[in-house]
Amino acid sequence: MSKPDELLVDVATLVESGHSNQMSLTVVTGGAVITGRLAPEAVWRQRVSEVLTDSARLGEFSAVFTAAARKEGPPEYLHFHMARILQGTVGIPETGGMYRVAIADISAWTMGDFTYSEH
Repeated sequence: MSKPDELLVDVATLVESGHSNQMSLTVVTGGAVITGRLAPEAVWRQRVSEVLTDSARLGEFSAVFTAAARKEGPPEYLHFHMARILQGTVGIPETGGMYRVAIADISAWTMGDFTYSEH
């Protein structure tokens, strides 16, 4: 989007204010479909840092995520947790991952997340 969707920015602003991390969203960005729950950036950064700290190979990168300087103004990114990239009939990863998506790059979105059913 050349100009981010104001409604999506409002949703992101509410999530960033800490009122809720229960908002499920599905977005299309760069041809990929990502579905999951939104988290405030500070919570997302903390969780990524924890995962990296526990990694023998990637532990040194954890500090990058602990320096959370929130800029003034509306959010520019959505921070997904428990999220999947939808590919065919599966979500990758099955257990959910953590994604950061630029709001300006989102071409479509809907409330809720998609799950698969074999019925």
